[in-house]
Amino acid sequence: MKESKQQYLDFDEYIRQGEPEQQEKAANWNIAIGLQAVDGLKPSQYLIDTAKRNIEGEISLDETQELIHNYYISKQNRETPNDDTEEADKVSTNISRLLASKALNFTYFGYTQVHRQIFDGVYKFAGKVRDYEISKREWVLRGDTVSYGYAFELKQAIEYDLEQERQFNYGSLSRDEIITHIAHFVAYLWQIHAFPEGNTRTTAVFIIQYLRSLGFKVDNEMFKNHSWYFRNALVRYVYKNNEGVMYEPKYLERFFRNLLFGEQWVLKNRYLIINPPAEYAEQPRLDTPTTRRQQETLAQARSTAQAEHSNRTSTEQVPNKFACGNENIIILMRAIGSEQVSIKQMMERLGLKHRPNFMEMYLNPTIAEGYVRMLYPDSPRHPRQRYLLTVKGLMVYSEINKEDKQ
Repeated sequence: MKESKQQYLDFDEYIRQGEPEQQEKAANWNIAIGLQAVDGLKPSQYLIDTAKRNIEGEISLDETQELIHNYYISKQNRETPNDDTEEADKVSTNISRLLASKALNFTYFGYTQVHRQIFDGVYKFAGKVRDYEISKREWVLRGDTVSYGYAFELKQAIEYDLEQERQFNYGSLSRDEIITHIAHFVAYLWQIHAFPEGNTRTTAVFIIQYLRSLGFKVDNEMFKNHSWYFRNALVRYVYKNNEGVMYEPKYLERFFRNLLFGEQWVLKNRYLIINPPAEYAEQPRLDTPTTRRQQETLAQARSTAQAEHSNRTSTEQVPNKFACGNENIIILMRAIGSEQVSIKQMMERLGLKHRPNFMEMYLNPTIAEGYVRMLYPDSPRHPRQRYLLTVKGLMVYSEINKEDKQ
């Protein structure tokens, strides 16, 4: 375990101090390697060292993939194979490659292709849905199993869930409602359990890509450190029995609260087990005080923050309230609203005429922060290109409207 943590610390150094491209690569590798814990797998030191070469820019992901492939071919003639480590290395490399792509095919075919790309060279059934019924004994259920989707209706069930999500409008939802909806969508897509093996890792990668497309910055620390919790929380979300245990959404919702909004729920698997001992009955949150001294300290900190806030000008207060330090982003989101607009329309609404200045000061920062996206992201110069608020942007825009009406 100590060795694994040191490996992560090495990648974290790139995230803290590396160039932007290194930070992105390191974050993707963190997620890719962390997700192997879902099935109790650990990568080799060779994979870690090769990943560092990729982060440094010394080799491409294609070259990384080839090196890992050749490494295991050579090992077959020299050593007793370790299938678990080989799977962890190959799958981690494939996931890192997938996460580096900005593309998302939000269809049944796209979902199955994520599985194919993750497990290419590992499973013969990569990309194929199962044709038999399954059950899995779960530790958090004290040996019981979740009821998974029937094999004969997997395709229809996935297509239905994805189409429902595609048509869903996040526009007027609060932060709590967004978390509730995302957790619900993810849990029931996972419960279908389309694939014989690798279902959780496939769902996680697919959802990370989807959340990024909605404008959210996905915290790599969560999947790096809590991938097994993520799977157990999915189990608890969709499970109930005839002994009084009911569906329990809160654990998965707390995972997504930490993931998307930086809340600080303590994510320990012992809190998820059914009929837990008394000491595990309530899941704590680090930023919620429990002792009198903690309460007094937090109250003093809040008082100081309120005093600082009251001394700011009104133009400063709006960006700070919505966790956005750039007032131009707020201004542009107001100009876009719930519409799909062109660059020309945005500039007219802001009374601006100099396009390079508009791009640098308004549009590019807003896109970079995940508040605005292109209607045609794969074709930036599309003749009918328009810009619209992401789910993250719509959430903030809704709060801005509430503030304006007060």
